[in-house]
Amino acid sequence: MVWRIFSFVLAQLAAATAGWWLAHAGHKEAAALGAALFIGYVWLLLDLLRGARLLRWLRAGAAPDVVLGSGLWGEASDRVRRLIRTHDRLAADSENRLQDFLAALQVSPNGVVLLDEQGRIEWFNQTAGIHFGLDARRDLAQHLGNLVRDPGFAAYYAGRDYQKDHTMPGRENSASRPVKLSVHLHPYGEGRNLLLSRDITAVEQAEAMRRDFVANVSHEIRTPLTVLAGFVETLQVLPLGEVERQRYLGLMAQQSQRMQTLVNDLLTLSRLEGSPPPPLQEWVSVSTLLQQCEQDGRELSHLVWQRPHDLHFDVSSACEIAGSASELYSAVFNLVGNAIRYTPAQQRIDVQWLVLPDGAAQFSVKDTGAGIAPEHLPRLTERFYRVDRSRSRETGGTGLGLAIVKHVAQRHGGELAIESIPGKGSRFTITFPSQRVRITSV
Repeated sequence: MVWRIFSFVLAQLAAATAGWWLAHAGHKEAAALGAALFIGYVWLLLDLLRGARLLRWLRAGAAPDVVLGSGLWGEASDRVRRLIRTHDRLAADSENRLQDFLAALQVSPNGVVLLDEQGRIEWFNQTAGIHFGLDARRDLAQHLGNLVRDPGFAAYYAGRDYQKDHTMPGRENSASRPVKLSVHLHPYGEGRNLLLSRDITAVEQAEAMRRDFVANVSHEIRTPLTVLAGFVETLQVLPLGEVERQRYLGLMAQQSQRMQTLVNDLLTLSRLEGSPPPPLQEWVSVSTLLQQCEQDGRELSHLVWQRPHDLHFDVSSACEIAGSASELYSAVFNLVGNAIRYTPAQQRIDVQWLVLPDGAAQFSVKDTGAGIAPEHLPRLTERFYRVDRSRSRETGGTGLGLAIVKHVAQRHGGELAIESIPGKGSRFTITFPSQRVRITSV
């Protein structure tokens, strides 16, 4: 402003000087006035041109830059330039923060979808894309209700009651591979909604397994307890002869042994799940392990069947395995015991320990029993899962043996494989990694 006044006064002085000179030249007052007006108009025209340049610069979006020198318009352009730089810096910072926020949402394990006032998709992360089958290039600005066709979700969205979440099947849900999603809408802003989705398939399966576990344990214990209670009441009320009394006592002992076996298996599973991994420094002799297994297997065969099986134990080489002796014995004897229980009397059962060329080792049990249908194989290691429940009870099985075998194998870095052909028999194999196996001299 000071420069603007100073330049105007300077122009007027220049006009006065010009008028004085013209007056001395004989033109007097008219000449002096004309000179003053001319100089004033020139100054005003130049000032307006500078203002017009500043206006064009602003209309062009402040690009390209303009230089107006000093004075009012120069100071105005400098101030505008500083404001634009500050605005650009703040906008860049805001954009960076927004991108950081979206990047964090992008790697979230939960699905995130931003919806506008009409329910159209503004943004979603990769997890939500997987949950709902959305494509960023195709589905942005599309109405969510047109893309997620689940009737339950449509009713939940239309009801506008978002206090609780809603459970719905996932996009990849099928009978063989169920997928469950928990979705929850959260209103925000002016009519907008934030949709969060979470895959709860594992949670649902764990809850179903817990319910099945409680129901199965209750059922397995209630049956022998009912038998025991009935026999006790009979012994208390009826006068029985010695033969009948001994028979009842024998049945009672059988049922109590069944409950004891069940409790022991449950305790074994609990110990396996809650204890640290078996050590790599403790070595167990495979020969000793299988000798004990063979002795107990022959005793079990005589106990379950009047005519024992044809048991064959084959150890290809003397070696040791690192781990827990009690856990390893529990695993191998469960496999041998299952083969004995489910293979008819006098048939052949092959038990083999084989060291592979890469240093790993395989323990396998092959029977010649009835075999198992393919649809049952994926579920055999589930707790209390039985192909034939009545047959399992007749042979004394608890339904926990293969679950124990699987846990022991995993704790020792191994893997349980099951092969079976209905009518021809089954083969159960545990493969142990080379770092847990070492060859020893005989």
